[in-house]
Amino acid sequence: MADYTDAERDTVRNAAFGAIALVSKADPGFFSSFKESLAGSKALASAPKEITEILRGGGLPKPPTGDPAAQEQAVLTGLTQAVAVLGAKDDGSAQAFKGVILEAVQKVAEASDGVNADEQALLDKVRTALA
Repeated sequence: MADYTDAERDTVRNAAFGAIALVSKADPGFFSSFKESLAGSKALASAPKEITEILRGGGLPKPPTGDPAAQEQAVLTGLTQAVAVLGAKDDGSAQAFKGVILEAVQKVAEASDGVNADEQALLDKVRTALA
């Protein structure tokens, strides 16, 4: 496995958990949030070893600040940066990360009464950010 700095790990971790939170917020409500967080956590837990090692290290992810639009932009930018960090190591982690995140956000969106229009719009934005 490639070596990552603390800053690189933070970038990847914040992007992963931020993407789950972003999609989860599109479907408000306590029970929806609970179901969606659980679905996203399960998807991250089943990620390949090289990704779970990055996600487990360090402290808690730092949520983005600002208004909802600024938070969304910060998460999407973070996803793009995370792919660049992982891609620079040339060990296949970037592709694995993309797959894990796409699976996680899809499961989050589906977890409570299917995918609504707001969730679908965010799924599309996440896909674009990871491309």
